Amino acid sequence: MVKELSRLKTESRNPNSMNLSEMPTTGILKTINKEDKKVAAAVEDVLPFVERAVELVFESLKNGGRLFYVGAGTSGRLGVMDASECPPTFMTPPEMVQTVMAGGKGAFTNAVEGSEDDEEQAILEMKAKNLKQNDVVVGITASGRTPFPIGALKYANKAGAKTISLSCNRDSEISRLADCPIEVLVGPEVLTGSTRMKAATAHKMILNMISTTVMVKLGKVHENLMVDLHASNHKLKERAKSILMELTDITYQEAQTVLEEAQWKVKPAIVMVEAKVNLREALKAIEQNDGYVGEAIQFARLNT
Repeated sequence: MVKELSRLKTESRNPNSMNLSEMPTTGILKTINKEDKKVAAAVEDVLPFVERAVELVFESLKNGGRLFYVGAGTSGRLGVMDASECPPTFMTPPEMVQTVMAGGKGAFTNAVEGSEDDEEQAILEMKAKNLKQNDVVVGITASGRTPFPIGALKYANKAGAKTISLSCNRDSEISRLADCPIEVLVGPEVLTGSTRMKAATAHKMILNMISTTVMVKLGKVHENLMVDLHASNHKLKERAKSILMELTDITYQEAQTVLEEAQWKVKPAIVMVEAKVNLREALKAIEQNDGYVGEAIQFARLNT
């Protein structure tokens, strides 16, 4: 086991930080920062694979499927962060993007020792999700050899779901189980084996890319604005007003009035203003055009 780990780049010693414990504060910070700069370049190298992952997820969600992130420790926490932001940002139902984390929900804040090694538990967790062919499972593991996400991908393949792997080592074990393997090679960590650093940064960037790009393609973004945000608090209501004002050139008070009429949903509010239609007509236009705002505006103008 020790020999096997030593061959992994994520477990190797970084020659640029060999004297980390003797460095002054400035030296430690500069060393970390210099290594962090390599992450974006490593992500750039795998963009063709990320694109393939996006297309798999897009086709899945467009056809009623679900997206599951599966990981242990930091990898699972990254999945939780990305999945939990989808409902407020894109008004997705909670079941659309989910995370299955080794050790359960409690492991998000407290380490559950040994849970990452339980391949059978991952299989049980995925069975409970009743996977369908339209679903996509993303196994996240910096090393590429963590049993929990590996077990999840094994079961997902048997269930006929699409599979994506996200690791930081070349020719990793989990890659062999994935329809779309992504191996982002960030190299050894400043602190040997601490994959919460560069590896986690790279994985967070890629998860953000996948979810954001998929939501853009699903029509949940217009131009570069969150037109499907869930305006559930004061800050988000103010953002909703700002978006409506930006796109339609109406006043702050007019935006307030229209959004109240639209039950604080930005998409129908935009269509109402731009096409000069009521809420019912705006909602019909949005439904007829699969949620795409530009097309809904044109439809409403031509059909009312």
